[in-house]
Amino acid sequence: MGTKAEVQGVVVSDKMDQSVIVSVERRVRHQLYGKIQRRTSKFMAHDASNNVKVGDVVALVETRPLSRRKRWAVTRVVERAQEI
Repeated sequence: MGTKAEVQGVVVSDKMDQSVIVSVERRVRHQLYGKIQRRTSKFMAHDASNNVKVGDVVALVETRPLSRRKRWAVTRVVERAQEI
C-alpha cells in the first residue's frame, strides 16, 4: 500500500454537522504559453470534532468513501483564522 494523498486548503463552509467544505488551490503551468495559473477545487471533508471554522487552513487526507461526496478527512488545523 502506498501513502495516502495529503493536501492543504482553506475552509469555506462549516454549516454541516461533522463536515466542512475546503477549497484547495494548485498552480498549473499553461501547456502552450507557459503562464502559471491558479486552479481551485472544493472538497467535502469529514470533521469529527466539529472544531474547524471558516477561514482555517487545514490539512486533508484521503479516506474511504464516507458519503456520496465525502472522500477526505481533516487531519489537523495548520493555521487558525484571524478573529475580528
